[in-house]
Parts: sequence; C-alpha cells; structure tokens
Amino acid sequence: MQFANRLQNLTRNVFADMDRAKTEAKNSGREIIDLSLGSSDLPVADSTIKVIEASLKDPDTHGYLLHAGTKDFRVAVANWYSHRFGLAVDPETEVLQLIGSQEGTAHLPLAILNPGDIALLQDPGYPSHAGGVYLAGGEIYPMPLLAANNFLPILEDISAATLAKSKMMVLSYPHNPTAAIAPLAFFEQAVSFCRQHNLVLVHDFPYVDLVFSDSTDPNSLAPSILQADPDKELSIEFFTLSKSYNMGGFRIGYAIGNSSLIQALRQIKAVVDFNQYKGILNGAIAALSGSQESVGETVQTFQQRRDVFVQALNEIGWQVELPKATMYIWAKLPQFWQHRSVDFCTKLVAQTGVAASPGAGFGQAGEGYVRFALVKDPETLRQAAAKIGQFLQTNK
Repeated sequence: MQFANRLQNLTRNVFADMDRAKTEAKNSGREIIDLSLGSSDLPVADSTIKVIEASLKDPDTHGYLLHAGTKDFRVAVANWYSHRFGLAVDPETEVLQLIGSQEGTAHLPLAILNPGDIALLQDPGYPSHAGGVYLAGGEIYPMPLLAANNFLPILEDISAATLAKSKMMVLSYPHNPTAAIAPLAFFEQAVSFCRQHNLVLVHDFPYVDLVFSDSTDPNSLAPSILQADPDKELSIEFFTLSKSYNMGGFRIGYAIGNSSLIQALRQIKAVVDFNQYKGILNGAIAALSGSQESVGETVQTFQQRRDVFVQALNEIGWQVELPKATMYIWAKLPQFWQHRSVDFCTKLVAQTGVAASPGAGFGQAGEGYVRFALVKDPETLRQAAAKIGQFLQTNK
C-alpha cells in the first residue's frame, strides 16, 4: 500500500510524542501531572451551559447547519470585535464560523499556496501552522523568535529570494509557546511589510484575553492585527473560544478579516465539513454577548497559577521570568539539559510523572526550552515543581 508523499512531513507531532511518553509512564505506575497540553481544566460558565442544554431539546438544532444558519453567531462575533477593538465588521462577508481556530490555520494554506510556494512561519510556533502548509504542498521559511528580540521576528532578515516565492506570513500573539506579546507598532510594521511584498498576513489570536494585569509594559494589552489593517486589505485573524471561555472540547471558533480570504476559506470548508452543532453556536453567542465576568475570573486564575509555579521553580533553583500572557511558562532549560529538550521531557515524565512539552517540538529555535501549561491547581503545581527539583538534583 502506498501513501501520499505529504504524509512524510506529518509524522512527528509534539503532543502525540508526549502522549506516548505519558502513556508509558502511567502504565509503569506513575501518577501523571500533565502540564504538556494547553487544555483548560476550568469549567464553562453556567450561563453558556444552560443555553446549550436548552438547545438540545430543540429538534430544529439537530440537523445539518449550513452557512446561512450561522448568521446569528457571525453577528455576535462582529459585535464583539466592534466593541473590543472599535472596528467595523461585516458579519456577512468578513466572518466565518470554524470548528476551532486550528481548522482555519490548517486549511487556509490550501486556499493561498500552490506547491512550492513559501509560507513565513514563526519558529518556535504552533504545530498546525506548519501542518497546513505541508498539506498544501508549500515550503516553510522559519522566522526565528529569540529572547534577545522579545520573541519577535526580524522581518528585515528575510532575503529577497525567499520573499519572491512567499505568499503568506503567519503570526500569533500573545504567543504560544513563548508567551510573548507583540505591540501594535510591530503589527503595523508587519502589515506594511506584507503590503510591500504582496503577502497575506495571518494572525492566530486565541490568547487575546489571557494578558495579565500586573504588567507595567504599555504594550501589555493584546492588539488585533486588524487594528493595524483596519481596511482589512490583506489580513485574516483566527479566534477560538477554547481559552477565554474554556470551551476547548466544544470546538468553536471563527475567522475574521479580508472578505476575499474569508470567501476562499469558506470554499475550502464547504468541501471538508458542514458547521458546528447549532446548540454550541447558541452557547457561543451567549458567551460572546453576555457578561464577561467569567473571562476575568479565568485570567485571574491563570495569573495566580503563574505566580505560584514560577515562584516554586525559582525556589528549586530554576530561574524563570514571569510571562505577561497566555497559560504557559516558557522556561529555558538548565545548562546540563541544553539542546536536549525532548530527552528532558521524556525522562522527566518517566521518573516523576510530570509531563511538559519539549521546546524542540515547536521548531528548531525552540530547542533549549520547555513549555509548561498552567492547567492544574496551585497545590498540584507546587507538587510538580518539587518533583522537578528532585529530578534536577538526580540528573546533573
């Protein structure tokens, strides 16, 4: 049996690799503290759940949902963006419902790239960004994100030869895995750069709300790429309700931006699937349109966990800076483990049951780091840090 060549670039995945390592550790009797996956352990707001529950009893929600049936959701999205960023949005032509933002970032390259075209991606970056490019037969130019540059790419470093073959740039801030924030001035630079080189600008924006309140940085608020491209000339942005509203398992998100890009993505989506269950859309409308109190509580929870876990790591001798955003700690590995992030994570879970994600799984520039997801309560995070401390003492 022969398979398509495109599968060759999809054989490795950081989450799949760690899932195997976690399974082996669990089978050997280890109790797992899983900090490897950014899946929120917090509950969905009761007001959202009640709307979904009511929808289940409505037989009108039980059938296929075509694009026209998503209008109320698209209107809610447009209203949310207009309120949040002061942007006028047309729900008919500039919004598309998605089954999570990952669907959009993975499928959009099919609408933009021909085989051999180049996509400019962040390194490190989220794995589905690269996966979508590979599915489209495209090539990847990795833009290194370094601590010395505040984990922002240096656009001027991209050669003219590379840009001549490039069709799209993908950004994502607040950033997974580094937890960095990009100021609006950088987005304005990126828009200008993409306009100059005729590139589509894609922004993955799942952590818009997960910015912590104690930052004194004037750029600490997370801007939308559409604030730098208010006419939606060349940009598209993806959002998911997985993080702000803890709805990861419900798989609900959307794309917003340039109408031609929205239409092109809609053409791809029409071939792949219908839309999400209408009851979930009803719940998402309630989440976006109702009180945002639960969002604030979620942010406070992750800020508290961040403080607890970083302090606990510092106390065991692992000096880690406080991130300004997201639900992750991006920690530079101790010297003994430099350039061995996969080895570190597999041995850590095998010996202690603490699971993390190796930086190398997010790209070559991620080597030397490890990502911890703050998806456990403070006491469990303290226990995890203590186990990590014991591990570091016995493996040096």
